[in-house]
Amino acid sequence: MHVISTRGGDRCTVVEALQRGLARDGGLYVPEHWLRFTPADFAGQDALCDIAAVLLRPFLADSPLAGEVDAICREALDFDTPLVALNDGRTHLLELFHGPTGAFKDVGARVLAACLSRLRPADAADLTVLVATSGDTGSAVAGAFHRRPGFKVAVLFPEHGVSPRQKHLLSCFGDNVASFAVDGTFDDCQAMVKAAFANAELQAAVPLTSANSISIGRLLPQMAYYAQAALRHARRGGAALNFAIPSGNLGNALAAIWVRALGLPVGDIAIVTNANRALPDFFASGEYRPRPSIATIANAMDVGAPSNLERLRAGFADAGGLHTLAVDDDTIRSRVRAFLAEFDTVLCPHTATAAEFVAQRRAAADPRDWAIVATAHPAKFETVVEPLIGRGVPVPEPLARWLRQPAQARPLRAQAEALATALRAG
Repeated sequence: MHVISTRGGDRCTVVEALQRGLARDGGLYVPEHWLRFTPADFAGQDALCDIAAVLLRPFLADSPLAGEVDAICREALDFDTPLVALNDGRTHLLELFHGPTGAFKDVGARVLAACLSRLRPADAADLTVLVATSGDTGSAVAGAFHRRPGFKVAVLFPEHGVSPRQKHLLSCFGDNVASFAVDGTFDDCQAMVKAAFANAELQAAVPLTSANSISIGRLLPQMAYYAQAALRHARRGGAALNFAIPSGNLGNALAAIWVRALGLPVGDIAIVTNANRALPDFFASGEYRPRPSIATIANAMDVGAPSNLERLRAGFADAGGLHTLAVDDDTIRSRVRAFLAEFDTVLCPHTATAAEFVAQRRAAADPRDWAIVATAHPAKFETVVEPLIGRGVPVPEPLARWLRQPAQARPLRAQAEALATALRAG
């Protein structure tokens, strides 16, 4: 199967797109045409790895990875993303935090790493995976590529824009992973990464690829947990499941939109942000106005210029049945407390934005089934969550293992040339 750039100047195979990350004309890759699936295509399949394999096989057919799809998915997706019914019978929690770094980013990052490691010739020069992160992407990518032969990882994160545990998880890998604490915002980090990919001289000296949500290699695997949740709900006799999705760079919500476009039983989709309003304002006005990001307690969503909006603005996906909402910090705090009181469940601040949307739908007498997408484990945000609920949040063992490791990040100015110099130095 082929993919095309949102800007129309590049067409290539899916495998080539995995390796390039960003399209050659600066756009983002999207499938050249929609495939169509029915629930019958997934008969007898329930595990995340098996659902993912069914979805990915057509995209990787006639490629060097065609015979490796099952092995890739088993290797990468050895955990579940359960759809948990809450006590009102209509609200569900889609738990995406059971991977090794406690966030939904593990799904796409691990599949991408498994693919690229099979494509990389043994005698090729090291490929540097360059990633900007607002909190969780960097640790997921670092964990996925950690100690993989033939790869280096460079992680950029805003020095003062992540939680203490996130910062540790971004900086504790060592070996082939270099972490850079940027004196700036996530938007600065993202701009530095884009400048590096546009620097032909740098690319000649240091071969680069992307593992941000701009990479279609991250986006396609993320469709698997929406397909799994929708199919599980349908098999229990439910109607098309609606999703409320915390969103920063739009990649996670876009995966749900794509699953719906593939023909699976997904209903309405709510794209919920923190106080960074670029997405809600775009859907309200039709005018895209990127702006400097605002620091919030849901820091992984502190994105003022969401890159993946280009995929929707290119007209590739049906934007019908979409809702948006921006949620401020005080409302996030209130919703964390209220959700614990109502459902005896602790949420991370990002997930609380989606819970607020569903709470507003219930107040408006919406009786439909909604899945709140839980994007990260609340233990990663102990300085926000624990004071709100008045007790500690137990740390799952996969996270605890990394938190026991020493951590060190290199300081870096928020300048494209500073990053280029650091990458050349190795």
